[in-house]
Amino acid sequence: MPGIDECLLDAMRLPGARGAALVDWTSGLALGSVGESPGGDPETAAAEAAEFARLAAEQRAFAPDDGPDDGPGDGPADNPDGGPGDGSGADPATAGGPPVEDLIVSNRDSYHVLRFVGAAFDGEVFLHLWLARPEGNLALARIRLAELARQLVLI
Repeated sequence: MPGIDECLLDAMRLPGARGAALVDWTSGLALGSVGESPGGDPETAAAEAAEFARLAAEQRAFAPDDGPDDGPGDGPADNPDGGPGDGSGADPATAGGPPVEDLIVSNRDSYHVLRFVGAAFDGEVFLHLWLARPEGNLALARIRLAELARQLVLI
């Protein structure tokens, strides 16, 4: 199983990869980074990406839609606190991970893919991959980052 450095180096093997980081989305600290950083400063890039990730992760509007087959106590309507339907009132971001899997931001020359790492990893973290737009492949990046996130959870 790869550690953080190996995981980030694997992410850099994706076509068009310019930089990759593992960021704690509660503190905004980069736990590791390789390659370039958007804006040239890895600490600032991590803090700004964490602010964006935290905003998306904490909003119920982005939570999965519970289907009609779910039983009583399983959906957001059954728990106004937005937590799991067991009545615990726990934050969905800490009870099994955030409600979103990944975020994608595109601009004129690049893509930013933020992939949340599951709750079994120590802390609330996400992988941030910065791709050059002409060479980058979003579908491949999402698939590969999901695999890397699963590997990190197993550490």
